[in-house]
Amino acid sequence: MRDEPLGLTVHSLPAPQEALDTESRRTRTGRMKMLLVMAACAAPIIASYFTYYFIRPESRRSHGELIEPQRPLPAIEATTLDGTARRLDSLRGQWLLVSVATGACDTSCERHLYLQRQLREGLGKDKDRLDWVWLINDASPVRATLVPGMAQATALRVPPAQLSQWLAPAPGQQLSDHLYLVDPMGNWMMRFPPMKPGEIDAAAAKRIKSDLERLLRASSSWDRPGRETLR
Repeated sequence: MRDEPLGLTVHSLPAPQEALDTESRRTRTGRMKMLLVMAACAAPIIASYFTYYFIRPESRRSHGELIEPQRPLPAIEATTLDGTARRLDSLRGQWLLVSVATGACDTSCERHLYLQRQLREGLGKDKDRLDWVWLINDASPVRATLVPGMAQATALRVPPAQLSQWLAPAPGQQLSDHLYLVDPMGNWMMRFPPMKPGEIDAAAAKRIKSDLERLLRASSSWDRPGRETLR
């Protein structure tokens, strides 16, 4: 066997600027892929809100007043009726139908609590996507007669000064006059008008229920019962 001379192939190294350009292209490509993934995840949420807010006939305008810009749930330290600490923003992940009143709970407060319960039950198979919440803005004790009917509710005592920095009534109204709606991302996004003097609960419930049903239908592609998906 003849000895063959060892052949060597010399490859030139890339120029520094060429290497930088290549790395820059890779970085841009990676960022674009990340943005596309984020857009794909956000698309159903954006589409549901667009459908509800913009693609509907004038005759189907919402009964509730849309809040713009939306206000996120604050990290307020609240307490349950038994004194357990719980942060208000822990309620994220569900639609929330919220009322505000003192612990004494006058007739208007009782009507709101009853209406909240009836509205939730009236949603049928979708009722587990909505929590009804009573925010108590003072230290007054809650009457024992109210407690049995609150088994499915979330009742939290919240400092009134901090609460008023998040929720706000319509001009000329009190915070306790309204029901408020919070979306699963934790944004206060709708305020329902006060019930008129002498108005029966069924009339108010019908109008509010219509808004709730449309919102739940519009968000059905991404919202599910429970809070696991947003934690």
